[in-house]
Amino acid sequence: MSLPYPAPSLPQLFFRWLFFCLLLPFPPARASCPHPCHCTGHSGAMAVLCSAKHLAEIPKDIPKDAVFVKLDANKITQVPNNAFKHLNHLEELDLSRNAIEKIDLAAFRGVADGLRTLDLSNNLIQRIPKEALVKLNAKIRLSNNPWHCECALQEVLWEVQLDPESVSEITCQTSVREEYVGKPLIQVLDSGVNFCSIHQKTTDVAMFVTMFGWFAMVITYVVYYVRHNQEDARKHLEYLKSLPSTQVPKETISTVL
Repeated sequence: MSLPYPAPSLPQLFFRWLFFCLLLPFPPARASCPHPCHCTGHSGAMAVLCSAKHLAEIPKDIPKDAVFVKLDANKITQVPNNAFKHLNHLEELDLSRNAIEKIDLAAFRGVADGLRTLDLSNNLIQRIPKEALVKLNAKIRLSNNPWHCECALQEVLWEVQLDPESVSEITCQTSVREEYVGKPLIQVLDSGVNFCSIHQKTTDVAMFVTMFGWFAMVITYVVYYVRHNQEDARKHLEYLKSLPSTQVPKETISTVL
């Protein structure tokens, strides 16, 4: 008759459970949501909601699988280079109602292909580099910014896809020509104004003025040089005439004359 198998002790049961847990595969770690934002998933799309959170800069720990990112109504002043480079799935980006003044050349590098909507309205942007936007396939809102209307801004509008509903709200707060201040930029351009032509004319005038200045300086120097030499020659002749006639050969005076 065999003896019954002794029941495992409590420590043995604990170590067996621990060993079993170690063999189980761990679920993939999910990126944390940046503080104080709220992250939510809907139909497999990650949305990062950071609206009105008093953010002074763009969070650096936005989850890589984010599809929608709302950073509106904050205190962001700059969009630095590569701010969203790691967001390969990003489709909609809302940066409206901030205090953005500067957008770096490579601010949206890495999201050019997938981005569908970019909202930069209601900020403090006066100028924006064309290189920051030209590769984007997104519809872009640039309305309600204190734009300086010039050739560079006109080139931006030629290159990007503007949201048609917001085009009329792009207004010249300042301009290379005073008469365009306060007018919608699209209205100014539709009237036949070409800021790049104005810029070229201004450059040509400046170049002409510079060349005229150099030419005037050269002429002044030549006139001064000639007059100075004439004065020296006259003094030398008077000196020769003042010498006794026996000391100055007539040939010398004739040569001077």
